[in-house]
Amino acid sequence: MANGVTAIVSAATSLIGSSMQSRAARSASRQQTAAADAAIAEQRYQFDEMRRLLEPYTEAGPPALEAQQGLIGLRGTAEQQRAISDIEASPLLQALTRQGEEAILQRASATGGLRGGNVQGALAQFRPAMLQEAIDTQFQRLGGLTELGQRSAAGVGAQGIATGQAIGGYLTQRGAAQAGGTLAAAAPFVSLFNMPAQIASFQAGRAGGGLGSIFGGQ
Repeated sequence: MANGVTAIVSAATSLIGSSMQSRAARSASRQQTAAADAAIAEQRYQFDEMRRLLEPYTEAGPPALEAQQGLIGLRGTAEQQRAISDIEASPLLQALTRQGEEAILQRASATGGLRGGNVQGALAQFRPAMLQEAIDTQFQRLGGLTELGQRSAAGVGAQGIATGQAIGGYLTQRGAAQAGGTLAAAAPFVSLFNMPAQIASFQAGRAGGGLGSIFGGQ
């Protein structure tokens, strides 16, 4: 009978210990899952914040690229003509052209060559040259915005990849923690099913007893 009691006590002790370990493991699993969820939320917040900060620059890129394409004729002759006409009619170009022509006339007047052919030639060439310079300057300025938008978009894309990789790692950790919690929850049941075998193992040691009774039956 002593061996049977010992077997029961041993099996019960094993079951209690397994149950305690299971509760601790499930608690740890919940903590790890919560930590992974918090890390994922922080990663997403930081990415959204970065995208928000760069949004003005990424939004400036596409219109600037379209304007460049229009200016060099990639969007059709009508749009190219409209882009050039807008530059030609700009207040800045008009003011600069007027000041330049007045300077030419003033120099010619000072030297007595106001009606000379050189002056007329200079005036004829000045306005087209100013327009071409304004077109080149506008294209370069648009190019700066295009490049800025491209770099900003590339930065957002690179950060998006890094964020995805980080979140993937945290999701893997989360899955492992949840799997551990599931296995821990099943541990007491495994011990419960093993109790008969543990009792039988104790009983088998009794001389001639075989499996016998739990309390050392005859």
